[in-house]
Amino acid sequence: QVQLVQSGGGSVQAGGSLRLSCVPSGSTRALLGWFRQAPGKEREAVAAILVGSNRYYADSVKGRFTISQDNGNNTLHLQMNSLKPEDTAMYYCAAAPYWYGRWSDARDYNYWGQGTQVTVSS
Repeated sequence: QVQLVQSGGGSVQAGGSLRLSCVPSGSTRALLGWFRQAPGKEREAVAAILVGSNRYYADSVKGRFTISQDNGNNTLHLQMNSLKPEDTAMYYCAAAPYWYGRWSDARDYNYWGQGTQVTVSS
């Protein structure tokens, strides 16, 4: 069993920055990711990190968002810079126990954080 506890988020004006954090606990996981869901839209993958290896980003956030993981306590972060109103959504961290050769399919992630709201005003 894996538990994910999120923190961070909030409201910011366009062009600003926010940082999300997610503390995983429990059994091992191969892939950690961030997803977001805006009202009336489907959940979409934002970024992911294959533990100890590659990082992946959605085209819409490349160059603006950075996913990272602390070596000491395994905390997952999402640094979000140059935020846009279209980044407004509920953000979720997620953990997948296995690597299936893909990073953005929500069905691969068995465990989810509680969600945190990010609101970007124009």
